Parts: sequence; C-alpha cells; structure tokens
Amino acid sequence: MAGLYFEQFEVGQRFDHAWTRTVTETDNVLFSSLTMNVQPLHLDAHFAAKTEFGKPLVNSIFTLGLMVGMTVNDTTLGTTIGNLGMTEVKFPRPVFCGDTLRARTVVISKRESKSRPDAGIVDFEHTALNQKDEIVATCKRSAFMRKRPQ
Repeated sequence: MAGLYFEQFEVGQRFDHAWTRTVTETDNVLFSSLTMNVQPLHLDAHFAAKTEFGKPLVNSIFTLGLMVGMTVNDTTLGTTIGNLGMTEVKFPRPVFCGDTLRARTVVISKRESKSRPDAGIVDFEHTALNQKDEIVATCKRSAFMRKRPQ
C-alpha cells in the first residue's frame, strides 16, 4: 500500500508528487461529454476562438479531479476510508489542452475521530501547477483516514 496511515501524517508535511500529466483534447471532450457539460467554451473551438482565451478551456472539474488524483498514490492510496469534503476550490489560471500539470500537497491539520477510535481526519491543501510553474488549481480536502492496524 502506497498511502500513509493517520499516524504517519504531520502538520506541515509537504509532498511534491512525482506524477505529471499532459492534458489532451480527448480528455477534455470525453470528460465534458461524460458529465453532460455542454459548455461550448470546452467543446467548440470556433466559439472559444471568439473569447478572451482564444481556444477551448479544459473543464475545471477535470482539472480538480486530476489534481486530487495525482496526490493519491503518495497520501491516501488504500488507507483512506473516504473523502469528507473539498472546500476553497479555486482556478486562478485556465488550463488548455497540451498543458502538463503536476501537484503538491501540504498537510494543514489532523485530528482524531470522535466516533471511530481506528480513524482520524487529515486536512490537505492541494495545488496544481502547469509547465510554466503557474498555479492553475487549489483546494482543501478533508480525508477520513485509517489508523495503522494493531
């Protein structure tokens, strides 16, 4: 199991995740179609060319999912009970097809579960950056984490 248990996280701990991903037009079209998001800014190059961006934007919910997904192997793979929520989701810069994203994570807090002695809650701050080291997405995520088995 690659993920860490509750006891292995420390407030302030930082992960610079090794996995990167170049976003493709196929990613954007499939994700937008699968989620029934027919926004022409994501799917219509002619429409998008007339906007201030000049080309289609990658669906921001795909960007959010990719950012969190790139963090899982180092943090919660096999050790999480589930996500409790995501807050303060922001997209300060657009993502375009052809951008290569990477992620980093900082543990911002942790606490014992009041209802489950075998678990705790870890709060993460995730950041996604593009190939120019520009921040393209951020969010805070609360994960319900298993404690190390006895």
